[in-house]
Amino acid sequence: MIVPESGASSPLVWFTSSYSNGAGGECVECALTGDGALIRDSKTTETHMIAVSGDAWRSFVVSVRRASTRP
Repeated sequence: MIVPESGASSPLVWFTSSYSNGAGGECVECALTGDGALIRDSKTTETHMIAVSGDAWRSFVVSVRRASTRP
């Protein structure tokens, strides 16, 4: 997976879940790349991140959506 460097022509756009309330709780941020996604801790954004493939990201999102619709 290719990760654009800081200052690249296509900077990463990081986002959090709509369930994040910004009250200082534990949260992760995600950024979509051309061939997958990056995931990092929202409190320590300059440290490590996890890179996943597009297939893995789609599977994760589908699983979360399914789990949130269960009673």
